[in-house]
Amino acid sequence: MQIGSINLPDFPLLLAPMEDVSDPPFRYVCKQEGADLMYTEFISSEGLIRDAAKSLKKLDIFTYERPIGIQLFGSDIDAMREAGRIADAAQPDLIDINYGCPVKAVACKGAGAALLQDIDKMVAMTQAIVKIATRPVTVKTRLGWDDNTKNIVEVAERLQDIGIAALTIHGRTRSQMYKGPADWTLIGAVKNNPRMHIPIFGNGDADSPQKVLDLKNTYGIDGVMIGRAAIGYPWIFNEVKHYLKTGLLLPTPTIEQRVATCKMHFDKSVEWKTERGGILEMRRHYTNYFKGLNHFKDLRLQLVTAETVEHIHTLFNEIIQHYCHAETT
Repeated sequence: MQIGSINLPDFPLLLAPMEDVSDPPFRYVCKQEGADLMYTEFISSEGLIRDAAKSLKKLDIFTYERPIGIQLFGSDIDAMREAGRIADAAQPDLIDINYGCPVKAVACKGAGAALLQDIDKMVAMTQAIVKIATRPVTVKTRLGWDDNTKNIVEVAERLQDIGIAALTIHGRTRSQMYKGPADWTLIGAVKNNPRMHIPIFGNGDADSPQKVLDLKNTYGIDGVMIGRAAIGYPWIFNEVKHYLKTGLLLPTPTIEQRVATCKMHFDKSVEWKTERGGILEMRRHYTNYFKGLNHFKDLRLQLVTAETVEHIHTLFNEIIQHYCHAETT
């Protein structure tokens, strides 16, 4: 598959851009476990043009991550155009525009999913970035604002007409937030619209190899974007690939594999964010990495209160010793 000059597998697996999650350390472990295309956390156009440190930091991309897209969001066309220039200069493989974020802090300011209420402005904003970008521009959006405005078929046609290179659709409306099952029927309608020729990726509830295969076969989409299912479980990418190829499920990760990947994520976080920043960042991830372990509460408490790299490394070793010993007794 091609997105501009980007070569991807026939059915690529994309890592969703997730605020406060998909930073370079998290992207590193997902890339190691088979993610084909990844995105930065979404970046505020206003923050970029004001040189806000947090926004500029999100522009960090590394060779091992490629291909990777920088994702932008905003409500003002001129600000988005200028942010597009800044993002383009950071030399990602593509620029992605967020028209799907449903959270109040974004949508109530006229950005993210709010643009689903003003399709003309969405199209004009996208076209402004397409015109200045020297690399492919893609879009991630939702089915519509609410059940009365599921206008994604029209949106897809109009965005394709002004030059986007691919489209990812989350199978919920903004009013649904992340509640209820994702509805893939309209994603399938976009993909099977004879007017459409760009790649169409689906997103929402793609949380197991079996489900991804069913979505692929039922709706004919070109690839799947995986988000929350990869948090604390980056192995899902290779598990899906193996299942699509062989029809067989890979064994679930061992305790040693879970600890090794979590440690890799931790070390990369310390390297990227400094020791203190990495320690604080990883506290949100331990529950997901070690989900399902019996009597893990005490070790988790120690992990989230530990203050040094050395102490956390020691706790990782204790997890292996404790649970591997339990498995053999």
